[in-house]
Amino acid sequence: MAVGEYVGVVMVLVVTFTSFNCVSEADVPFSIECQGHHLAIFMPLSGDSQPSFKALDATGEFPITEDNGAQCGYTYRVYPMMAVAILRASYFSCYTENKDDMTFTFNFHLTTVVNNEEVAYNITKMCSPSHPWADQEVTCEENYMEVSVQADLSCLNTQSVKDVPMVSALPQAQEAVTSFWQMMFLKQGEDLVVLSVDKAKDLGYFFDVTPGRIVFRAPYRQPHSEVGTVSGLTVEMIRPAVFLQQRLTTMMVDLVAACTQTDEVYKNGTLVWRSPTVMVPLVFAHSGFRSEHVDIGVMGKSLDHDTAAERGYTVDVGPEIIEISIPSNAEGGVRKSFVMNNTYHESYFVDLYYEHTFTMDDGALEGRLRQFKPMTTPIMFHVPFMVNLTVLKNRVFTVYVGSFPYDVDLVSVNLNGEYLTVEEAIQKGYEISKVPHDNVTHAYTIRVPFEDPLVSKLYYVEGIQQYSLSINYTLHIMPQKDLYFYFTTVVAQILDVYPPSFNGLCMENSIRFRLDHQEFDRLWVASIGLFPLTQELADTRGYIMTNSSQNLTLDVPLFAPGYIYENISLEHISATFEILIRNAKSLEVVESSAKTCQFTTPELLLCAPNGIMTVVSDLSQAKPDALPSKTTLLDKNCTPKEVDETRVLFEFALNSCGTRVEVTNDTVIYENEVQFEPSLTPEKNPIIMRDSAYRVIVRCIYPVHGVKRLSIEQPFQTPGVGLIQLQNPSTYPLTVPPKEAPTAAAPPNTLATADTVPPEMMATTLRTPLTRKPPSTQKLAKYVRVFNWNRPGKLKIVPLD
Repeated sequence: MAVGEYVGVVMVLVVTFTSFNCVSEADVPFSIECQGHHLAIFMPLSGDSQPSFKALDATGEFPITEDNGAQCGYTYRVYPMMAVAILRASYFSCYTENKDDMTFTFNFHLTTVVNNEEVAYNITKMCSPSHPWADQEVTCEENYMEVSVQADLSCLNTQSVKDVPMVSALPQAQEAVTSFWQMMFLKQGEDLVVLSVDKAKDLGYFFDVTPGRIVFRAPYRQPHSEVGTVSGLTVEMIRPAVFLQQRLTTMMVDLVAACTQTDEVYKNGTLVWRSPTVMVPLVFAHSGFRSEHVDIGVMGKSLDHDTAAERGYTVDVGPEIIEISIPSNAEGGVRKSFVMNNTYHESYFVDLYYEHTFTMDDGALEGRLRQFKPMTTPIMFHVPFMVNLTVLKNRVFTVYVGSFPYDVDLVSVNLNGEYLTVEEAIQKGYEISKVPHDNVTHAYTIRVPFEDPLVSKLYYVEGIQQYSLSINYTLHIMPQKDLYFYFTTVVAQILDVYPPSFNGLCMENSIRFRLDHQEFDRLWVASIGLFPLTQELADTRGYIMTNSSQNLTLDVPLFAPGYIYENISLEHISATFEILIRNAKSLEVVESSAKTCQFTTPELLLCAPNGIMTVVSDLSQAKPDALPSKTTLLDKNCTPKEVDETRVLFEFALNSCGTRVEVTNDTVIYENEVQFEPSLTPEKNPIIMRDSAYRVIVRCIYPVHGVKRLSIEQPFQTPGVGLIQLQNPSTYPLTVPPKEAPTAAAPPNTLATADTVPPEMMATTLRTPLTRKPPSTQKLAKYVRVFNWNRPGKLKIVPLD
């Protein structure tokens, strides 16, 4: 048999745990699978008993244990987390029948306990490789390294071998060569060790020549192996070479094997394992290395790329390192919860299977490296958390507790000392819901009404009712049903009545508010600004209020006191009315109900508290016809802000546009005119009037003493006449600062130009412009100066000679 130049290939095999899968058709409590290049038997654990395996061949039975399986190619492990025992057997294991390296027949004797009775099974299974053998295959099991190479390789010689250590060892091999296979171990820094095959087997090594391959197997940490680093990762390597003399030729086969020994790393919820991209000891003597593909899987089987990606597995193949990441909650692994000192703990375990196929010497040789790598997260203690989702207005405790892995179930709850199973609690009307999460965890919510008999109630302080609920959750961990307890208490302190809230509705010429009465309305008062909303206030201001035992309805006509006006145009006016809800004791505002509506503006006059007069007037009655765009105020430079075919809109300060002012003992009157094609309107009971000169005269009248809040009234339909109603005193200060008036005296029998904005309008009816001399009891004001402008009750008006 010719043996030629060959490169050692390290195959990384990852040990993976699988869930037990009973073969029902055979009516046996175990499953058997041919997985690629090994056989796997999965046996579920029952109680404290463990199955026992014996390998069978023509010579007898051979017990298989965790300790003695490495030399013969068996890996036997018991995994309590998975409640399963697994036996993996190499296709080249000791007692396996091999037919042409294509068919492998296994025979085992299994003894286990089923239904408390010991039962024995004889198992025979025939397997074949899932794909053709590579030139050299290296398997890194949990307990051994195995390498197999093709047996028809060409002979090595010093001219063709590029591997310097192997070339150096060739003369010694030729000196010791016999017609029987011998084994030589190369180790850096040490002398060569030559052993017979029998002696090597006595040291725990395995060597075999099959119909087409040469097989070598060694447990880890043997005296002839060495640990080093490749690409910064820990690697264990063993380099045996077997040789014999055939005719005149010394045949030597390199059986190097190398396996990654770097442990997995847990970071950010992910298990990460790394292996060198190029396992240097295997390819040292060759060129043209090329990585063909990397496959990963679990439980000894590769997964297709789509399935692996769907589970969240990732493979990053770099120039030096291949990195594999598996999320700690990914499918294919096992997450386990257990209780220690009533503290919830959890860990995650996955049995990674790794297979790297590559070529060398420009594709002339193929190598395959497979490794089984069990990975486990650190034990993480996990304290569930509670979120109080109670909404006080609903008067129902809503308590969220989580999150728990899939193997945790809620068994019962204890509500203030009342023990109830989940089923009993649901039957009594308590809502207990399981809340699933995307990361395969879940939580529980429970809803208990405040008025439920199990809820503790206490009148805490005046006006405050306290409700409390203690909940003790009993959970168990599947499948072992270990009990775990979680205790929490929720407390709600609420007023028995909540601040009422008005609902507003826009009507044609008003805003309608509606309030449904609550049990303890006496704890709150409604107000319009600073004034309590009473029947007297409603009657005084023109509101229409209806108060029944069920609800209160308030209709607020447009232009009644209390409105705020914005966005005035010829099309509409935006009016906002606000009702405040105050604490009956502290008068602190705790709720606000405001409603804004838009109303049409055929004509109006607004005398605003900020000293701005806004007028919308209809000129359709003017004779001769007036052109709205040609109208002005007394000051010809003051033109309309907006016009249409028949109406005009003016907006101006009361101390501008030639506005006239007259001061009486009680009032200050501002007046202006829309001339020729006239129009104008004051606010809050202002006046619009048209005289024979086809003028529209607009007036705003304010009281001298005190600062008043302004309102507006729509004028009468009679041309040139408007109405201003009396308003009660208010403490709202005016916001427009005074302006110095000209010092020159006004012409006789006329008003001086306005200098300031006085307080709120007073009720009166004016039908002529202020061009006549005031009554003899009144003194004509040349200008007005206001002191202490923003201090209510301190307003002082001084007429000057």
